[in-house]
Amino acid sequence: MGLILNSPSPAFGVLLVNLGTPDEPTPKAVRRFLKQFLSDPRVVDLSPWLWQPLLNGVILNTRPAKVAKLYQSIWTDEGSPLMVISVRQAQKLAVDLSATFNQTIPVELGMSYGNPSIDSGFVRLKAQGAERIVVLPLYPQYSCSTVASVFDAVASYFKTVRNIPELRFNKQYFDHEAYIAALAHSVKRHWKTHGQADKLLLSFHGIPLRYAHEGDPYPEQCRTTAKLLAQALGLTDSQWQVCFQSRFGREEWLTPYADQLLAELPAQGIKSVDVFCPAFATDCLETLEEISIGGKETFLHAGGEAYRFIPCLNDDELHIELLRQLVQEQALSWD
Repeated sequence: MGLILNSPSPAFGVLLVNLGTPDEPTPKAVRRFLKQFLSDPRVVDLSPWLWQPLLNGVILNTRPAKVAKLYQSIWTDEGSPLMVISVRQAQKLAVDLSATFNQTIPVELGMSYGNPSIDSGFVRLKAQGAERIVVLPLYPQYSCSTVASVFDAVASYFKTVRNIPELRFNKQYFDHEAYIAALAHSVKRHWKTHGQADKLLLSFHGIPLRYAHEGDPYPEQCRTTAKLLAQALGLTDSQWQVCFQSRFGREEWLTPYADQLLAELPAQGIKSVDVFCPAFATDCLETLEEISIGGKETFLHAGGEAYRFIPCLNDDELHIELLRQLVQEQALSWD
């Protein structure tokens, strides 16, 4: 790569960013997490004069206990699945990057909400001598509610820093060849073990439809990812379908809604489904509880016979290789 080897400072550092998780599956910890998450204007862009009284007066007094029970259903002895997996991702990526560049490349985690924060990630990278940093949000498809929120947090932190490092920011990778290959490999591996269902459902996290009308490219990028994956798997149009999950509030979101679709498919003759969530880099509450547990209950209750959840890419070898490629592509200009 042309970089100076064995230099006192690393060639660069990497900040991996994901959405985050409560510190504990308790109402108190969930309330703290939800307050930060739902106070982000990128997530809920309503007027604070309207939203904050509703958030603090109603939602944060009723929702944390319910959500805490959901987290308790997926929590492990090691902790939150998202955090446990994210740590493994960072560790494995550091090993691969260090081998690629023949020197230690520090990789730190930063969460948009909760701990460890994005600010603390930058502090740890600085302490390791990183004067160049690649910021890699773990969101394949760009949305103002996710990637732009990370950008806001990065910019906010550096408002307080006298000497900012050189930065590279990875905006999206929804159609990256290595990403599609990793997704296809995961699905094929699942089919080899469990067999192929009548239909493959590709469930993406939803956003309000209004965001798309205002210029957010997320839904089109989701559909592009799905189409490329279907092509890589050799599927016909009738063998796969896109849906959107995790809607919140009364506003119209991207459709079809995953829960409604799962309730309708058995009556259409679809008795078995495989469900995969390509927009999630790690398994978390939305995949493990909402899709793996809740989705199965919905489908079987509606008359379905076989429901199989395909885990996210997590720390699979091909996923780490994708992340390495994304970082290396950003760092090429520092060669």
